[in-house]
This record gives sequence, structure tokens and C-alpha cells, in this order.
Amino acid sequence: MNKIPVTVLVPIKNEEINLRKSLPLLTDFDQILILDSQSTDESLSIAESYGAEIHQFHWNGKFPKKRNWALRNLEIKNDWVLFLDADEYVTPEFIEELKVAITKPDVQGYWIVFRNYFMGHQLKHGDQFKKLPLFRKGSGEYERIIEDSWSHLDMEVHEHPILEGVVGDLKAPILHNDYKGLEHYIARHNAYSSWEARRFIKLKESGFEGLNSRQRLKYKLIALGIMPFAYFWGNYILKAGFLDGMAGYYFSKYKANYFFQIQTKIKELTS
Repeated sequence: MNKIPVTVLVPIKNEEINLRKSLPLLTDFDQILILDSQSTDESLSIAESYGAEIHQFHWNGKFPKKRNWALRNLEIKNDWVLFLDADEYVTPEFIEELKVAITKPDVQGYWIVFRNYFMGHQLKHGDQFKKLPLFRKGSGEYERIIEDSWSHLDMEVHEHPILEGVVGDLKAPILHNDYKGLEHYIARHNAYSSWEARRFIKLKESGFEGLNSRQRLKYKLIALGIMPFAYFWGNYILKAGFLDGMAGYYFSKYKANYFFQIQTKIKELTS
């Protein structure tokens, strides 16, 4: 059977739980690259069992981080790359749409909708989460944020690829379901909120240059101290997150609390 001519890159660290579920869905792709940050669980043996190539990334605290390092240093066999986290799952509908999308010569990348699961329930309403993880090799790389002096995250988390050329949209979603539970979710977002707080302070020094309209709105609401309320109201009420039942309520509350963490950490760092 002909393989799909796309290289899938999966950044990981101790992801044995999710890899057991996500890697079986990628067997039709021509090349799978695992970008590991010194996992100590069974992640690598699981990856090897599915024929994935394993590459170790040792971050020195400076640019590039993991995804850009992979784009710059690894042998990528195909013209298209797809970055997936270990807890992101492709569907048959997505794969069929992707096969057609990569044949279009005038398009350099695609925005993709990610359908979240939270506390075991799929969220069908609320704010739509989109990323740009599928793009043509050589069309660009993830944005560079000057953070050598303060970041502790070895991978691009909030950065988006900056591409030259036309960018399209795919309709079929990718599923996002982290099976590690609330303890892991809370710990991860605690780390992310610290990063966001320090980034806000740095951006304020430069006048918030280089941000898109959505990012500008987010940081404006953070500066005003109303982002937690604005997010909960927008996601749960205006975008009908309440239709997802208690899972929709809990997700909206946790995400609002994430922005509350950012705001209070900014205050602590600048007081």
C-alpha cells in the first residue's frame, strides 16, 4: 500500500499512555519522527514498535526549541510535515481530506480545528481551537520569541508557524484527548501560565509588537485584569459551552482560572 507522503513529527516526554493510542492511527504515513526530551517511561519502546524514528533533543536554553530544531536538523523525507502532540488523534475523515489538500500546488499550509475532550467528554461547543500544524517543508518555521533569559519550556507551545504563501483551512478535525487526568492538566497549565506571565512582561516592554489581532485582544484583556471573566463569559455563554453540560462548565472554569493565574503572576513579578 502506498504511504501518505507526509512526515509526522511528534514531540514527547514520558507519553506512554497517549502514544499507545495515537501511534496506531499514524501507520499509513510515510515517516514518523519522535522528538524526545529524555523520556524515562516506555515511550521509546512503544515508538519503536510502530517503526518510528527516535531523535533526542537536548535544549540549551536558547533558540531553537524542539520543533524548529527538528525542521532545521533532521532528514525530512517528504514535502509536507504534520506536527502532532502525543495526545492528538487523526481521524479517517481528516486523513482523506489531507490526502487531497497536499496535492494543491498553490497552498503552503493548513489551519486545522482540534476538537477537545475534557474529563472524558467531547466538547462540541465553546471557543473553537485551531492550530497550523500542517505545512510544506521549507515554507517557514515556528515564530521566534526572544526568551533565552526566562523560559523553561523546551518546545514551542504558544508559537505559531510563520509561512510564506497561501494558507488554507481543513474542515475535518483532529481529536485532542489527554488521558493523564486533571492532575497533569493543572500542572501543565501552571507551567504555561508562568511562561505567559513572563512573555506579557517582555511584550509590554516592546509595545506588544508582532502580534495578531487575537493575541492583541488577549493581552489587552489581561492588562485590564478582566481576561478570566471575559473568557468564561465568551466560552460558556456566548459560544454555548453550557451545551456541553458539566464538562463544558468545568472546562470554562479551569481555563478562566488559567488566565487568572497569568494575571496574578504578572502582578507578583512586577510588584
